[in-house]
Amino acid sequence: MSRAAPPPLPVAAASAGLTVPRDRALPRRGWARPAPRWIWLALPWSALGLAASVGWVQAAAWQVATLVIVLLAIVDLLRLLYAPTPRARRSMHDTWAIGVERPVTLEFEADRRQRLDAFDLHPGNWSMRNLPRRIDLRRGESASFEYELRPGMRGDFQFDGVQLRLHSPWGLWWQSRIGGEIQRVRVFPNFAPLAKFAMFSAEQASRLVGAHVKRRRGEGTDFHQMREYRVGDSLRQIDWKATARARRLISREYQDERNQQLVLMLDTGRRLMARDGEHSHFDHVLDAALVVAYLALRQGDGVGLLASGGESRWVPPQRGVGAIDNLLRASYALQPQPVATDFLAAATELSLRQRRRSLVMLVTNLRDEDMDDLLAAVRMLRGRHLVCVASLREGSLDQALAEEVADLPGAIRAGATAQYLEHRVAAHEALRNHGVMVLDVSCDQLAASLVEKYLAVKRDGLL
Repeated sequence: MSRAAPPPLPVAAASAGLTVPRDRALPRRGWARPAPRWIWLALPWSALGLAASVGWVQAAAWQVATLVIVLLAIVDLLRLLYAPTPRARRSMHDTWAIGVERPVTLEFEADRRQRLDAFDLHPGNWSMRNLPRRIDLRRGESASFEYELRPGMRGDFQFDGVQLRLHSPWGLWWQSRIGGEIQRVRVFPNFAPLAKFAMFSAEQASRLVGAHVKRRRGEGTDFHQMREYRVGDSLRQIDWKATARARRLISREYQDERNQQLVLMLDTGRRLMARDGEHSHFDHVLDAALVVAYLALRQGDGVGLLASGGESRWVPPQRGVGAIDNLLRASYALQPQPVATDFLAAATELSLRQRRRSLVMLVTNLRDEDMDDLLAAVRMLRGRHLVCVASLREGSLDQALAEEVADLPGAIRAGATAQYLEHRVAAHEALRNHGVMVLDVSCDQLAASLVEKYLAVKRDGLL
């Protein structure tokens, strides 16, 4: 059973005088410390001592009271120190999605009556609700409660056990202990949209992310099926042999070519460390990349991934919807690093690894000072591949331009923002002049823009 929670226990056990190092084993027991109940003992003891000092009571009475209190304290302390640590078990998922709140269940069991305060040593950058909690355990019975956690970052994390504040039987002392086991978890990008897309066709899923799908019926490069002639079909679509056999007009229907290849080239350098809302630009990039990868796999194409700049990853193009698991495992722990991205080195690596012609979607936050390096990389890639550069735009730029200008600092800020955006547009135009497809989008537009561009390339047969 549970009661109202006491004041929160610090995650680092500072209230117990402990330092919790995350890179080595946690100390299992802290020092025993006096509990607030000592105040209620100290008040009458002090009053009795004051009365003895002025002769209202005999000094022997105060000495006896002192001896009794000391004996009570020693017995209570020994009972606490020799009490076994309650058994703690944690039940939760092994994999989490960033930004998604999930419950964690803590269950406790003891061999004797025990009052304790419990705080789970979850990763420090996760938001939490309903902790700590006070538990009264009965002998041979178990008690449990749930609390909620929401991870704020992707990657590998661990729970360092459960911090327990044990209260002595008479409430004069408490001691901090660590129970339970260390558990490791992985935090992935939020794959809920991918699960939702599984219920729809690739075309319907494309519309769900906001992509404007322009469909041209019957045109493509791969034969799809035979069907009856429809008004508007080209004469070139009519299959005259099938028409003669069926004695009615039969048309051939084609679909976009399958088994093409898409390579997602993700910048993991300092440009993607900017934040819009709770998450970094790279979190938005990874979510959008997984969406377009999933839809491309549903279309029958192969999808690969190259991350370069800070952390590096290479996943060669693979086909089949199951390949999305390989992409998730390879990319879930990627984090942008405060380093400048070498686009030319990334293009060289991709040229050596990917020999087959592919649609290369490079996602970054383009600045005019990156242009020389990026243009050299694009020229190298365009010798074999079709290149699309998606340049993320900070939401704060649009907000700065939308604000009303009421004073000189506001005018300077608006002018600087407009000049920066002008240089940005010039950089994009330089890329377009070299035959590169460029997307200038904000974080919330990225997924739809990538899907729309991918489908347009498929529809137009550019690969």
